[in-house]
Amino acid sequence: MQLLPRRYGTSDLNKFLHDMKLKTSLALFSIVGLVGIALLVKYNPFDNGGPQSSPERDAALIRTITQVLSRGHFQPKDIDDTFSKSVYALYLKEVDGGKRFLTQSDIELLKPYELQLDDQTRAGTFQFFDISVQRLDASLVKTQNWYREILGKPMDFSKNDELQADGEKLKWAKDDNDLRNRWERWMKYEVLSRIIEEQDKQEKPEFKGDKKDFATLEKEQRAKVLDVYDKWFKRLQKLDHNRRLEIYLNAITNYFDPHTGYYSPREKENFDIQMSGKLEGIGARLQSDGEKTSVSEIVPGGPAWKQGVLQAKDVILKVSQGETDAESVDIMGWDIDDVVSKVRGPKDTKVTLTIQKPDGSEKVITIVRDVVIMEEGFAKSLILNESSAPTERIGYIYLPKFYADFESGKTSCAQDVAAEVEKLKKENVKGIILDLRNNGGGSLRDVVSMSGLFIEEGPIVQVKSRGRATEIMRDNDTRVQYTGPLVVMVNGFSASASEILAAAMQDYGRAVIVGASTTYGKGTVQRFFDLDNAAADNSVKPLGEMKMTIQKFYRITGKTTQLDGVVPDIVLPDFYNLLDNGESENDYPLASTTIEPVQFNQNVYRISDINQLKSNSQGRVKNDATFQKVTENAERLRKRKDESEYPLQLEKYRSWNKKQDEEAERFENLFKPIESFKIDNLAADLPNIQSDTSRVARNDSWIKERQKDVQLYETLRIMLDMIRIDGVAKH
Repeated sequence: MQLLPRRYGTSDLNKFLHDMKLKTSLALFSIVGLVGIALLVKYNPFDNGGPQSSPERDAALIRTITQVLSRGHFQPKDIDDTFSKSVYALYLKEVDGGKRFLTQSDIELLKPYELQLDDQTRAGTFQFFDISVQRLDASLVKTQNWYREILGKPMDFSKNDELQADGEKLKWAKDDNDLRNRWERWMKYEVLSRIIEEQDKQEKPEFKGDKKDFATLEKEQRAKVLDVYDKWFKRLQKLDHNRRLEIYLNAITNYFDPHTGYYSPREKENFDIQMSGKLEGIGARLQSDGEKTSVSEIVPGGPAWKQGVLQAKDVILKVSQGETDAESVDIMGWDIDDVVSKVRGPKDTKVTLTIQKPDGSEKVITIVRDVVIMEEGFAKSLILNESSAPTERIGYIYLPKFYADFESGKTSCAQDVAAEVEKLKKENVKGIILDLRNNGGGSLRDVVSMSGLFIEEGPIVQVKSRGRATEIMRDNDTRVQYTGPLVVMVNGFSASASEILAAAMQDYGRAVIVGASTTYGKGTVQRFFDLDNAAADNSVKPLGEMKMTIQKFYRITGKTTQLDGVVPDIVLPDFYNLLDNGESENDYPLASTTIEPVQFNQNVYRISDINQLKSNSQGRVKNDATFQKVTENAERLRKRKDESEYPLQLEKYRSWNKKQDEEAERFENLFKPIESFKIDNLAADLPNIQSDTSRVARNDSWIKERQKDVQLYETLRIMLDMIRIDGVAKH
């Protein structure tokens, strides 16, 4: 429930958002993208967000969760006072980590329950949770009054004061006066940072229009901050009982490990959408500014795309079911999830939308819902080469996640990658680069099958269940789909299944692993359990599902990736190489352990001279100006990591801000197109790409980004070195 300070810089903000994504969305073998405001409309039988809450259902839910945890978790923990203290701390960290809502008197009301949560959990009671919600609700009312009062009059920026933005460095506010002072500091920071930003814009040569004085800017920015906070509080105040209870239940499950969590029916559905890459709906990405719901993107080939009227930037005003707008519901001011619940629906049903076009005109349209395929989440390929070696064509496969449709089995990333490999072979590529950067994992079945594309047969990963012998998951297919040079790219956000594949290829000596200093370090396996199967009382169903850690996986060498990750053979500069990141930064991760190795061998392809490859790459990186700046920026981010105090006196802030901007400017537009880096689409892909203008635009944008990808370009040169060294060795 806290906002991020605005002065982060682009790369810092991306890091923050990615960290949050990793910490909240790790599931099964995956870190799936948040659906959030970009949720693709899909049918859910619970049109109002889920089943109705009741004390009986809540009690059944918490008892069932703890029962399933006790019986099935890989490393169950006792429901005792240690549990109670930990859940108490995790919950407060989640609901008020910035210490902007609760005071010491609130904590004194909650503190007596610190050692009672184990008893309440067993009893299926929620006294602590109920009181916490009451105190948070009361705080929302008073803090909203405060920030509105504060922003309602001119601010004085002459006082020598600072904002401490890191809640972990703060004690709980002593009383309401102390808490209000924190809100005054936050509001001053929000307004001051915006004023200085606008003043900086006015001083730039390209600025057009009348320059505004400080007083005018101050008044305008107070109004903008007020609008931002009003919309934020509106979303907070709309949180219903079920969604708040999910936070508390996940404080319980996260005590067992960070990847065990409760999923309401809606959240489980969102997870399935991300993993399968398909859904039933209209095929439009929606976003909300707190008041209006607009279309951010139309999915090519989907129902809205075929219908042809709905477009990006259209605002949805009303929704009705079927072909008539007689019973249209006005959705202005609705939460995005509530809008989705009205627009979504099963295949072959109709929804009628009243939309407003950017020119202000209104239209009423009817769309027939259908299955929508999200192409951007699937594997895709390119042809790479370097101007100095134009005949050495290298295949590039980008895999954003290890997706799979667990229900139908029709969607498989392993099958898709195998198809991409075949297309690349027809293009006569001399090597293949498999890019797993930012790939949080996914299907265990698919990672085993995919690894088997590159070796004859053999063990890929060892899986250890609670109280059982180690299971060795093997590729039993003696075929080798690709026998040439292979490089696997990873970074600090490559996790789980990505780490399994990278580790297996590294242990077999089948591929060179290239990337950041280490991967994420998630070595655990999760499975979903339908809680209804453990509940005897049908009246409380549906309860939802629980994603629970049931296994740990190990490399075929017996080593683990849990906490340790995979260390690449060749490390490239990366913005986050010097930051502590990954699994070890989560609360209550499982420990790093080892088991016995298994025998393995392959005779498909062996790297001729890894030391020479490493030496050549290090020499290029050392002399590359872009990589030098990447390293410098990594050092800057490390220094800034613990900086959380911001000056609120005008001139001090201006000076501090100028210094921050000057440092950041050194790394703006850092990545530019690399002239000697040549990228082409595969001939087999062109008909599909050229079938739609939006596909053409997305493809062009993707290639332009790859053209600036200095890590990918260096990986290409590593691959070219492999080919040259192989040629010398053969002669």
